[in-house]
Amino acid sequence: MSRAHKLLRTRVVSAVSTVAALGLVAGCSGSDSGGTGGGVKDGKVTITMGLFGVMGIKETGLLDRYMKENPDVTVKAEVAGDEQTYYTALQTRLAAGSGLKDIQGIEIARAKELVDTQADKFTDMSKVEGVDHFLPWKLSQVTTPDKKVIGLGTDIGPMAVCYRKDLFEQAGLPTDREEVAKLWEGDWAKYVEVGKQFKAGNKNKKVAFMDASSGLFNATIYGNSEQFYDKDGELVYQDSPVIKDAWDLAVEAGRAGLSAKLPQFQPGWDPGLANSTFASTVCPAWMLAHISEKAGPANKGKWDIAKAPKGANWGGTFLGVMENSPVKEEAKKLVAWLTAPEQQAYIFGKLGNFPSSQEALSKPEVTGAKHEYFSDAPTGEIFGAAAQDIPNEQVLGRKDGAIKDIFSQGLQLVDKGTEPGKAWDTTDERIKKAVG
Repeated sequence: MSRAHKLLRTRVVSAVSTVAALGLVAGCSGSDSGGTGGGVKDGKVTITMGLFGVMGIKETGLLDRYMKENPDVTVKAEVAGDEQTYYTALQTRLAAGSGLKDIQGIEIARAKELVDTQADKFTDMSKVEGVDHFLPWKLSQVTTPDKKVIGLGTDIGPMAVCYRKDLFEQAGLPTDREEVAKLWEGDWAKYVEVGKQFKAGNKNKKVAFMDASSGLFNATIYGNSEQFYDKDGELVYQDSPVIKDAWDLAVEAGRAGLSAKLPQFQPGWDPGLANSTFASTVCPAWMLAHISEKAGPANKGKWDIAKAPKGANWGGTFLGVMENSPVKEEAKKLVAWLTAPEQQAYIFGKLGNFPSSQEALSKPEVTGAKHEYFSDAPTGEIFGAAAQDIPNEQVLGRKDGAIKDIFSQGLQLVDKGTEPGKAWDTTDERIKKAVG
């Protein structure tokens, strides 16, 4: 899901049907002839939205509340379960200049590409009232060189580790969240060492320490301000020690038998959650809703959350308004309301999507939040501290999302027995093809 793809905040966190996702591609927008689906008729405003995953905007009832408070406004939101499918359709419609919604969701891994190539299709949000409450680095991710802001932020993805207390106990490991965090404090390599301890003490060989090595790779690289690209927009992954070290650590974990070989949001991961196939997974704040839903009531209270070895941001989304929307001003007003501190804090309380608003972070409902499903873990405290550890500069690249997915595929090759050097070469070739 990169809110990444697959959130990339991978963000494939909704169980929306395949039919709905395909409908986005096939032509479910209000118009393929230039309009955005919204408009004004008899004094009544209709605003359309294209969303993906569980952004919390529709699921928490915020749109119903907005329409109740604004009776002359009707909001029609369409939610695709798969962000990758959603983005493919969005690219097609942006290129055609038709079939778009008035408001479109933007995943962080796509932000740089849209800023560089499609900024003219989005209206400028920099002058929207109250726009100064966001974390400073959040809006910089969707700001053009001439200071145009193509969207307002919804959430961010501070990182933690979700783990099964019962499975840790059975393997002879501590279960208290603070003791668990100390086991791997400061270094993801320590997380892998804990995995080896888990494997040695685990009598149930059907249970792996973690879901997939690709998740570890993502967590490791997202703790750095620079990942696949440098500040000048040049690809640096081939020679980057950050990428090489993350790759080597993920390979080590996979070859040590610590992985269930179930990449997040890929087929098999949801059943893995329900069937207790793995004991831990790296989890940005937005992932909690998905885990609690898919792991199910039977596993409530068995999961807990510990601080990650290092601060990192995985995922996050934005809402952008299309320049050719006939209800542009009304759509901007709606986006400003949905991303305001109060609404961000509300979504966090309902789903766990962590606010990108600096003002929201200080609200009692955020700082004091606990998550009942995860053993009443103090999520506001854990993810709030993690948010402070996120590097203040986040260098994004035009093809971040595609590159991340290709690295995940490369690590899956290793899981299937491909020699790591050959898997790296294959990954390198695929990236070069993807970025042109």
